[in-house]
Amino acid sequence: MDIYSYLSGYADGEGCFCVALSKSERHAFGWEIRPSFSVSQNYDRAEILHLYKQYFSCGSIRPDRSDKTLKYEVRSVRDLVERVIPHFEKYPLFSSKRKDFEKFALVCKKMSRREHLTDRGFREIIELVFTINTGKRKYSKEAVKI
Repeated sequence: MDIYSYLSGYADGEGCFCVALSKSERHAFGWEIRPSFSVSQNYDRAEILHLYKQYFSCGSIRPDRSDKTLKYEVRSVRDLVERVIPHFEKYPLFSSKRKDFEKFALVCKKMSRREHLTDRGFREIIELVFTINTGKRKYSKEAVKI
C-alpha cells in the first residue's frame, strides 16, 4: 500500500471533516463558518499526525482537551481547497464518511469563491452544513437565521 492510500484510509477511520458555526457580529450574516479537517491520535502514536503535517505542508498539531489526545488540524480554507481536498478526491474514502467529505469539499470551494458573503451562497452553505456530521450541534438550523 502506498502512503497516499494509507493516509486516506486512516482518515476514513480517525479523521473528521467538520464545519462549525459560531455567532459573530463581525461576519456578514452574523455567523462565522469554520471548516476544518482533523485527525486525532494518542500521544504515543503521534507519528501519523506528523506524517499528515509533513505531507500536506500545512495545519497544526495540538492537544485535544476533550479526550486527552493529540489532533492534527487544517482550518485554512485555502489549504483545505488547495491541499487537503485534492488528496481525498484522488485517493477517496471508502466509508459513508465519503458523503460528508463531498459536502465538506463543496462548502470549502464555495467559501474559496467567496460565495458565503452573498445571501444565496450563505443560505446554500448553511443547508449543506446541517447535512454533515448530523450529530449534536451547539446551534440548531432554526437558530441560524437564513
